[in-house]
Amino acid sequence: MSKKNIISAIIFILLAVLTFYVIFKGNDMEAVVESVRTLHPLYLCAAVATAFFFVSAEGFMICYLLRALNYKTSAATCVKYSFVGFFFSGITPSATGGQPMQLYYMQKEGHKVSDSSVVLMTVAVIYKFVLVVMGIGILIFCYEPLAEHLQGYLYLYYLGLFLNTLLVVVLLFVMVSPKCFKGIVVGGEKLLKKLRILKNSGERTKKLIEMADQYHEAVLFFLNNKRKIYAVIAFTVVQRCSVFFLTWLIYKGLGLNGTSAFTVMSLQAAIYIAVDMLPLPGAQGITEMMYKTAFSQVFTGATLTASMCVTRGLNFYMVLIVSALVAAWCHFKSKAGRVVSNRCSQVESPKC
Repeated sequence: MSKKNIISAIIFILLAVLTFYVIFKGNDMEAVVESVRTLHPLYLCAAVATAFFFVSAEGFMICYLLRALNYKTSAATCVKYSFVGFFFSGITPSATGGQPMQLYYMQKEGHKVSDSSVVLMTVAVIYKFVLVVMGIGILIFCYEPLAEHLQGYLYLYYLGLFLNTLLVVVLLFVMVSPKCFKGIVVGGEKLLKKLRILKNSGERTKKLIEMADQYHEAVLFFLNNKRKIYAVIAFTVVQRCSVFFLTWLIYKGLGLNGTSAFTVMSLQAAIYIAVDMLPLPGAQGITEMMYKTAFSQVFTGATLTASMCVTRGLNFYMVLIVSALVAAWCHFKSKAGRVVSNRCSQVESPKC
């Protein structure tokens, strides 16, 4: 782990401690613990499975797209990339560390940087696109309950929706514009050379330009195979809804009634949209505060804090711990392994 990631991890831990201190201060902890104990085991197990499905689903999509590009790869290997991405996204501001580390380990295992970049960017763009569509839908059809539940945090929802929309537009432009992507790659190398981080190397520059050309070829492949993109969009919708559905499972597991699954899922979606682009590791603090405000009329008494602890504990902290173990395993494995290309010949079947 780099020095930058270590610093991010320390900041993350400090934010976590401060967040839970503020949240639990003034609460009847015995009542909170008792509420957690009343959680139905069946709903808890379903929630745990849903949390792992959410992360694993990205791996399935990576596998699907890599196979479309003629790579021999297993779903288990790609799920591993997904957990690595979750860990480094969780401990870095605005989730900026996830994809670079995924790209690093994919390259280590024989995937071309150009192909891996296209696959990861495709998954990221579709992920953001689905989130934006959901956000606009909530704003149009559920504005009054949204404003009522979010209260003073409504401005963060607008900000999150705007930033995600802007990012989708920028990423799409970079993907479909070969000149833009090549300019970013070559310009980035020049900047690093000026900062004396990289040494002058004509061979490296040549390889980067070649990589940019291969990247555009992969983009064109997916643009000419729109059914694969539609399939990933459909699966992303299921993936996104699964993590929102987890909150409703906790709601039912605590024996509560009166609020529909659609309302609970919409509120959880609104929180995700609001905090998704904030420059805090794991959106620490603000996520928990927004949760307590948004769901104050849904969960009663001690069940509010209890539901927040279980929901956030499952869909973030539990998965983060597992992801940390996977990332550590990948790190030590990469130290001992060697890079072997696992791409099929272009004349072979895409289902290799």
